[in-house]
Amino acid sequence: MEYCLLLAKEAATSGEVPVGACVVKNNVIIGSGYNSNKRKTDPTAHAEINAIREACKNLESDRLEGATLYVTLEPCSMCAAAAVTAKLGTLIFGAFDPKAGACGSLYNIAEDARLNHTVKVFSGLLEEKSSSLLKDFFQRKRNRT
Repeated sequence: MEYCLLLAKEAATSGEVPVGACVVKNNVIIGSGYNSNKRKTDPTAHAEINAIREACKNLESDRLEGATLYVTLEPCSMCAAAAVTAKLGTLIFGAFDPKAGACGSLYNIAEDARLNHTVKVFSGLLEEKSSSLLKDFFQRKRNRT
């Protein structure tokens, strides 16, 4: 998760919302990413999607069974669905997202037994650090406008 925080800080220096993510399998990072929506002019370029895409490319597979996704912010519905579709084993996030979180806050897509796969979710890892990055980013943004 510390690495995800570094990625989130990199996103912030690029003017992106500071969210970082990485996919780990057998204790090796196989994919990582941070938010790049603005830079890529792509609304799907969330940290989780970028990390999942890189991991799948590195494994040459569309399945990430047995892998863990770490992310600094609770995934939205799109990213939670991507975790399920990629068949990740575990998802661990830092800060909750009460406005868009889909892994416990508003919904729990990852653990919804009605879907063809579920992802075990753990929350709160380095929550304060993750939350502080976001709060500081948006405070600076408000002060500039």
